[in-house]
Amino acid sequence: MFHHAYDSYLKYAYPYDELRPLTCDGYDTWGSYSLSLVDAIDTLATIGNSTEFARVYILIQNLDIERDINVSVFETNIRVIGGLLSAHLLAKRMNVSVSDTWPCTGPLLELAVALANKLLPAFDTATGIPYGTVNLVWGVPVDETNVTCTAGGGTFLVEFGTLSRLTGDPIYEQVALRALQSLWSKRSSLNLVGNHINIQTGEWTANDCTIGSGVDSYFEYLVKGAILFRQPELMNMMNEYIKAIDEHLSDGTGWFVYANYQQGRKTMPLFASLDAFYPGLLTLVGQLDRAKETLYAYHAMWRKYGGMPEFYNLVNQDCMQGREGYPLRPEHIESIMYLSKATDDDIFLFMAADIFEAIESCCKTSCGYTSVN
Repeated sequence: MFHHAYDSYLKYAYPYDELRPLTCDGYDTWGSYSLSLVDAIDTLATIGNSTEFARVYILIQNLDIERDINVSVFETNIRVIGGLLSAHLLAKRMNVSVSDTWPCTGPLLELAVALANKLLPAFDTATGIPYGTVNLVWGVPVDETNVTCTAGGGTFLVEFGTLSRLTGDPIYEQVALRALQSLWSKRSSLNLVGNHINIQTGEWTANDCTIGSGVDSYFEYLVKGAILFRQPELMNMMNEYIKAIDEHLSDGTGWFVYANYQQGRKTMPLFASLDAFYPGLLTLVGQLDRAKETLYAYHAMWRKYGGMPEFYNLVNQDCMQGREGYPLRPEHIESIMYLSKATDDDIFLFMAADIFEAIESCCKTSCGYTSVN
């Protein structure tokens, strides 16, 4: 499956960011970085293709980051800086020639640092929570909004902390931690956070709390940052959030809904496909029974449709009109993988087979895999 999509990207779409699998051509989405190539190089390592890894390792050293374009701070971090750092750290294992000072030096690390420096002006706000957009030449656009989603403000520590540990420059880890701590300081008395926040005033502009869309990777980076950098205070934050989520967002059957972050009252009986990362997070913090309960509920919906709709109304037991599609999101698959590794229970392999068969039968095209409307 990987090579079907990857080889088609190289044939039909490179150097554009992404492949269009219906028309078999390419287009730019996140800044003309040849994004799919940067994003996929660590997967080449995962499946053991050291020859192609070495070729791409050299190719992506020539990324042009000196262009007058606006880019998403969040997406550039998780996709491009994350991809560069992953490739840098996997290089030696993939038999790429590295210097005696590796992993503290290397061409992809230098590129990641240069790109992170382009993002740093976004963090110069009253709260330390970053703007959503920067221009790679001019910095933060003059008309950039002060409102960002919670995930957009709190999803930097894994990459930025890694940069600081490799380079010895503390600034990257410092700004990422400040943003996380600032979001924590803005939580309500119920230990819930809103969906969008004003980065200058610290006021929540969207009062609904959810585990998913707009918040998800903030929670994810508290846990993964705590594990990666041995910072128990971040895990303590997440444990407080989990208690509040169980009290105010859980419906008692494995599902989580939307609630008002100040009052705790449930506001919308909606499941969003991005919620599906949460069983994986619960697995990482050791709550395996809770993780299983939630994953079983989510997978029952997958079995119902042969895919996971973007939004699902738990009262009507039906997809939300206009949001029925499955855009090949990986969160449900990631949670299955974590629970499979943690329990060694074959039921999770059967769940994975359900997804494999659905994607192969419903999403495969002549040159890749497509989302379903």
